Amino acid sequence: MRYGVRDQRRPLVFPRGFLWGAGTSSYQVEGGVTEGGRGPSIWDVFTGRPGTAHHGDTGKVACDQFHRYPEDVATMAKIGLPVYRFSVSWARVMPDGKHVSQAGLDYYRRLIDELRTKGIEPMVTLYHWDLPQALEDEGGWRSRALVRCFAAYAKIVHAALGDRVRYWITIDKPFCGAFLAYGSGLHAPGHGDPSAALLAAHHQMLAHGTAVAELRASAPPEHKFSLALSFSPALPENHEPENIDATRRFDGLRNRFFLDPLLGKGYPTDVLADAAQVADLGAAVKDGDLAKIAEPIDWLGVNYYAPTRIKRLADTNAPRECALPGFGGMSVAPPHGRLTAFGWEQHPDSLSDLLRWLNWETGGLPLVIVENGAAFDDTVAADGRVHDIERINYLREHLRAVHSAIERGVDVRGYIVWSFLDHFDWVAGYSKRFGIVHVDFATQRRTLKDSAYFYRDVIVGNAVPAIGASSG
Repeated sequence: MRYGVRDQRRPLVFPRGFLWGAGTSSYQVEGGVTEGGRGPSIWDVFTGRPGTAHHGDTGKVACDQFHRYPEDVATMAKIGLPVYRFSVSWARVMPDGKHVSQAGLDYYRRLIDELRTKGIEPMVTLYHWDLPQALEDEGGWRSRALVRCFAAYAKIVHAALGDRVRYWITIDKPFCGAFLAYGSGLHAPGHGDPSAALLAAHHQMLAHGTAVAELRASAPPEHKFSLALSFSPALPENHEPENIDATRRFDGLRNRFFLDPLLGKGYPTDVLADAAQVADLGAAVKDGDLAKIAEPIDWLGVNYYAPTRIKRLADTNAPRECALPGFGGMSVAPPHGRLTAFGWEQHPDSLSDLLRWLNWETGGLPLVIVENGAAFDDTVAADGRVHDIERINYLREHLRAVHSAIERGVDVRGYIVWSFLDHFDWVAGYSKRFGIVHVDFATQRRTLKDSAYFYRDVIVGNAVPAIGASSG
């Protein structure tokens, strides 16, 4: 690591006004899937199929935040969270994807009012993967018609909640919502079609830009609009030319495919050439699409967990080993060093490098880290506490990486830890715990982990505490 012991003996202070918060998403925490007029989402249907999620887990109850939001907001206030990032369930607000449920909108108004009462700023994500099943039945993100459906949905939610919300994220991680959902089939709706994955990715990017343009036309100037992109810096397993080229290909599909069109550069030509073996995306890109995707945003939402190490396989026709369309002949190499419970590499330097790269690529666009955190095997100890020292170390090191980027001139405006609560973690079910608050899923009892007290100290001091500073 680049951070010396001497540096860790002093607190690292962040810029005045830096946004601190924690995040969740609707299907992972809400539960209440048949209440308040909510219709089925693709995740309800997907997890109803055998073998899709760990131990047959579903989000039917999850953290029951649909009923327990006052308790959860009180817990946020205890930690001192200035910002709560959450997502609106499209299926709760528009059960069939097209017609409004007032009960669904009212739920989010109550949640936001509760947040406001405690002085907590809401940050709303409009889409975090739980598409209404009725829209999937009509083609889902493979269909260009969904672009208009999403824009209409976004306008309805903004009209209903805009008097209470300033920070808006259109779509969370289109990489997952397209490549994992339609390419590998690992996520809902579970399709395994690489060409559909590229089409879904384009339509999600187009939906984002279309929605931002229409929302900004009626929004007050203090409303800020963004897109949350997931980045995984690509590291070659070694510096053999074959591995360098494989790393370029991975980086192109994993990172540049989404960033470049957002910045008005169009889809990278090398990526289109690499993906041509599975689909001709150019045929799906209509006149004006790229201009709409490049609709200006106020800040970029950055999602980071770990780098990916890449190696070239001797057999260039070998089956792909990850969700990228046309990734044959390459493999994800084993991670190095310390790992999280997910087996992800802990490499904070990659976060600092990513932020500096984004600063260069975007021309200094403000950045907000909207997801960063780690899963560990947390348990409640005999003293009633959750002593998650591994997560504290992870957060400390990654916050120091963020601070390092800021010192080098990167305009980072905020940090949202993932996540506020332990939750339903998609295909991992309830087997992985990301929260700074422990949830006993049998009783729904919440327990602040030691990492929550550490994060409280970060927020209070607007700084990464020095090594040896106590939390409790």
